Amino acid sequence: MSSTEIQNSGEESCFRLEHLPGKSPRLAGKASPQVNNRWDAPEVTANGVLDIEDRILRITGYYGYNPGYSSHRREEGSESHAETPVSETSGNGTAYQTCANTVLKVLGGLLVVLCVSSSWVGTTQVVQLTFKSFSCPFFITWFSTNWNILFFPLYYSGHVATTREKRTPIQKFSECSRLFGEDGMSLKVFLKRTAPFSILWTLTNYLYLLALRKLTATDVSALYCCHKAFVFLLSWIVLKDRFMGVRIVAAIMAITGIVMMAYADGFHGDSFMGVALAVGSASTSALYKVLFKMFLGSANLGEAAHFFSTMGFFNLIFISCVPLILYLTRVEHWGSLSSLPWGYLCGVAGLWLVFNILVNVGVVLTYPILISIGTLLSVPGNAAIDVLKHEVIFSVVRLAATCIICLGFLLLLLPEEWDTVTLRFLTTLADKKTEEHGEELTESSVHTRSRSRANGAVSIPMA
Repeated sequence: MSSTEIQNSGEESCFRLEHLPGKSPRLAGKASPQVNNRWDAPEVTANGVLDIEDRILRITGYYGYNPGYSSHRREEGSESHAETPVSETSGNGTAYQTCANTVLKVLGGLLVVLCVSSSWVGTTQVVQLTFKSFSCPFFITWFSTNWNILFFPLYYSGHVATTREKRTPIQKFSECSRLFGEDGMSLKVFLKRTAPFSILWTLTNYLYLLALRKLTATDVSALYCCHKAFVFLLSWIVLKDRFMGVRIVAAIMAITGIVMMAYADGFHGDSFMGVALAVGSASTSALYKVLFKMFLGSANLGEAAHFFSTMGFFNLIFISCVPLILYLTRVEHWGSLSSLPWGYLCGVAGLWLVFNILVNVGVVLTYPILISIGTLLSVPGNAAIDVLKHEVIFSVVRLAATCIICLGFLLLLLPEEWDTVTLRFLTTLADKKTEEHGEELTESSVHTRSRSRANGAVSIPMA
């Protein structure tokens, strides 16, 4: 007899027949005519497979043989082939899921843009409504800034609701305190790092509210958009950021819009003072952002929530004396606390808090450029309300100045590599047109050559 040796190479089994002296080789896989008494009564193993079938497949080295799973091999093979469409279906499902996630992200970004624009427009309009019965801009600024204390509790509530890792508020607060340094929060760090930004924050909002008493909401929101140009100029001078010609053009356009806005009423009266206050608000906002980037760098959502709540505490503890001084000096006088328009005040503070939360959360959920576009959309939003509700008539000079400022704002949103990307895109288009033109010439030459051969003409190459 011959002995059969099975060699498994991962995908198939190989058989080698060895000739024994005096014996003739016999193909493995043929049933032996010899009857064995042990095979007369097949035994059933624990997994329900006949012992005789296992023995035959073990000897013959059947393809894909696994002990104990030899029954119905063809059916299993058909099932393995039937699994291919299932994998294809799962691949299609993954592609559909990716497309669905992209669509949801885009829709979420658009929703955030609309919410940012609506909250800023609502804040501006409610402030002007508040001024009709309560014209105390610093008290409104102080009261609204105190609401920033709620930023971190709201963030912690969202953190607990969306993550499995549960941490105490003190642990999370200490973790987010790394924005102020490795040593965390202390009284010295609290005063050193929070005081300048809190003062700039209060000054920015106070100047913005003062400008709203002099100008329309459309003019003030358009002039405030110049802060983007001031941020670029300060970053270029102080932080040594990359010089970009297009952003210099945008800054010049912003300054041109400011001059045109002031010229609209002849550089005198409340209009000129309102333009100066709005530009001052944009300037302090730009200084706040540049100093934040210089001393604190970038911050995640938790650190931003910690920082805003810390500024709210600083405002409540150290700046509360300013409204009292203004009240005692009759600069801002309000009657009893019961006579204050608490509905308008809470509306302004709530919308302001929502705007700040959306700006910081939107940067995490979507792209920062969408948040900037949401701020820019507040200009046409305020313009629509001013025309429809307040019946404001804009002059040609004011409309031109607003359009120039908005166009400069859009130019400032261009990325730093926009020129390289644009040149690369134009080069790719030119190469594609050249290739298509070459293919057309090749097809026309082939068509002409085939036509000449059909007419009996033969082209003889020149030596």
